[in-house]
Amino acid sequence: MLQNDLLLRAAQGETTERTPVWLMRQAGRILPEYRALRGRLSGFKELVETPALAAEVTIQPVDALNVDAAIIFSDILVVPEAMGLTYEMIEAKGPLFPEVVKNAADVAKLRVADPEEHLGYVLEALRITKRELGGRVPLIGFAGAPWTILAYMVEGHGSKTFSKARRMLYQEPALAHQLLEKITVTTIAYLQAQVAAGADLVQVFDSWAGILPPAHYAEFSTAYINRISAALAPLVPVTVFAKGAWWAVEDFAHSPCRTIGLDWNQSPRQARQQAPGKTLQGNLDPCALYGTPAQVKAATEAMLAEFAGGPHIANLGHGVYPDTNPDNVKVFVETVKAWRG
Repeated sequence: MLQNDLLLRAAQGETTERTPVWLMRQAGRILPEYRALRGRLSGFKELVETPALAAEVTIQPVDALNVDAAIIFSDILVVPEAMGLTYEMIEAKGPLFPEVVKNAADVAKLRVADPEEHLGYVLEALRITKRELGGRVPLIGFAGAPWTILAYMVEGHGSKTFSKARRMLYQEPALAHQLLEKITVTTIAYLQAQVAAGADLVQVFDSWAGILPPAHYAEFSTAYINRISAALAPLVPVTVFAKGAWWAVEDFAHSPCRTIGLDWNQSPRQARQQAPGKTLQGNLDPCALYGTPAQVKAATEAMLAEFAGGPHIANLGHGVYPDTNPDNVKVFVETVKAWRG
């Protein structure tokens, strides 16, 4: 039994006595205890791949920020690596794939990953975290949406345009679907294994949703996200966060997901009208946390008022930025907890 099940109840569409709150990227560089631990290691991947340390970092914001959920410390790019495409995490630059997917032969070489065999370190981190949390708050599992994973596997690194990945959708759509199929089958098995290891709900991150035109997004992303949601929905509530894809809210309103995450450019009131049966999550601009404590409080209250009329999980509209003052994050969390709008 969970001692604090507010977020889980909100994710299931129930009315809660107050709005639950957590932050994307809450486990990370905003916390001095994270930086101290990270400083003793070779790099990001060592932390992700060491279950006891990943569990420790997962729990840090629950202790330090008093948020209503923990999210397992990992990365969306563990999935392509498990499929056979290794990545490096370059400090201050981001991920880099020494090899990329260029053709049908490259797709054929990729495996459908076995969660226990190829991603067992994440599952063990979940099991450790679940045990050490002792039911204090729910534990969130996650994975990247197939389109976002394809974008990295084809492009090889972060990009403003992901033009190589997008070119594949135009020039070789059948090949793109073959790759998306393998990613989707892997992701479904991976998230199901996360639930078996202790995740109380899961989130699908479509970080590069907004760079696709709506027709391509429907064909190459929404369809696959809906398959993942349908496979997980009988087990746990599913959240979909499609950054920049404001037009997709109406589509997700009819999908098996329970919660729709909004970025800071989206209107909560409009989303509430478009998806009246869903829980909404978000969506304070992460830069609002650079203000004074009074400004953070005012911005948070204004954001909360916009979500009136249905179940809401308070969050930012994207991950918290690493140079954010943790004291302002605490103001955000405390303001949400005090809100009775």
